[in-house]
Amino acid sequence: MMKEDFLHFLWKHRLFEPEKQTTSEGESVDIVNVGRHNIHAGPDFFDSRIKIGKTLWAGNVEIHLRASDWNRHGHQTDPLYGNTILHVVAENDAVVYNKAGASIPTIEIGWPLWIEYNYDALMKQHDWVNCASQINKIDPFRIRFFLNGMAIERLQQKIGNIETLLESSKGDWGETFYLFLSRSFGFRLNGDPFEMLARSLPLSILQKHKDQRFQLEALLFGQSGLCHEYLLLDEYPLALKTEYDFLAAKYRLKPIAGHLWKFMRMHPLNFPTIRLAQFAGLMHNCNSLFSTVIRMRNVNDYRSLFRAETSAYWDNHYTFLKTSRNQKKEMGEESFQLILVNVLVPFLFLYGDRNNKPELKEIALSMMEELPAENNTLIRHWAAAGIQAFNALESQALIQLHHEYCEPRRCLECTIGQKLITHGG
Repeated sequence: MMKEDFLHFLWKHRLFEPEKQTTSEGESVDIVNVGRHNIHAGPDFFDSRIKIGKTLWAGNVEIHLRASDWNRHGHQTDPLYGNTILHVVAENDAVVYNKAGASIPTIEIGWPLWIEYNYDALMKQHDWVNCASQINKIDPFRIRFFLNGMAIERLQQKIGNIETLLESSKGDWGETFYLFLSRSFGFRLNGDPFEMLARSLPLSILQKHKDQRFQLEALLFGQSGLCHEYLLLDEYPLALKTEYDFLAAKYRLKPIAGHLWKFMRMHPLNFPTIRLAQFAGLMHNCNSLFSTVIRMRNVNDYRSLFRAETSAYWDNHYTFLKTSRNQKKEMGEESFQLILVNVLVPFLFLYGDRNNKPELKEIALSMMEELPAENNTLIRHWAAAGIQAFNALESQALIQLHHEYCEPRRCLECTIGQKLITHGG
């Protein structure tokens, strides 16, 4: 079944026919400029230029499947539609008016049937993505060029999240980085409790104790609520709790609920206890975490910083009380790369942009090109379909493409989908 966004696509790319149109009142219509597509409230296209009869109009264009949809959507009483200069429809079944009572010139457009056939065929696919069986029809160079834009779009989304947090932190880059990094240390399953912990334990307090790893661990484990989830029969967690109780009274801290942390169906190296111990090691290894990050210039420097070892207790523990075989528990390469891609790169790019340091933006993008592509089910699906990601920049682009365009079936807004729909005729 045809949807209104198909008509938006036809109008935006001037695929309608004929080019020369006539209103329902018989006046000639010359579309000088279709306008800018509006995805927010209000008319569908802004700043259009339409010559109706002998008069050139500047204003907005509204598009519907049927002219009567104008009234059904309540536009006749909505001031946002007061400057609509043209109503574009597939079926002109009504005369419509704006809030001032003036009739809106209406045209009924057609389109090549083969475009509609291609559109229907694409939207009826039930593969993991609609175009999986047709991607090989697209010029690989065009796909690579398109992926560059997807990578930047994904980066901008992450930057947008940082900007929101930076604003709420009143421009404090160090605190913003601490909060954003904390969430990433929890990864997908423990991101929420890690961020809750960070919000309840200000960076300024941790920095006062950065020279004493044990005190850092006492603050982090105590504030996590995990110490209170165990029978404290072991010397180390008991000492942590004793130290934490003193520091919590000093700084008036209240721990978060320990039951929020997830351990089930997780590799032991990703247990929140290990991540907290690694985070303590990271804080212990540098004077000012954000300043240290901004000064670094290559992947290996960041790798050395973030792969700090945990304290000795964790060499033979994954959780409190229960011992395990002896193993150093530094952060793995895959986890490091996720933090670099999701935290370090967008922070460097935004800081460079805000502080007129273009070299930081270049470093951020070059590190993405240097890192190997992520190896997950989604990236393997794309490879099987013929699109191989050669580095992290391209795998991030493919993730963005899938999550933001393929899953919500926004094929009409995707370069690959557009090309497949307009191919042939």
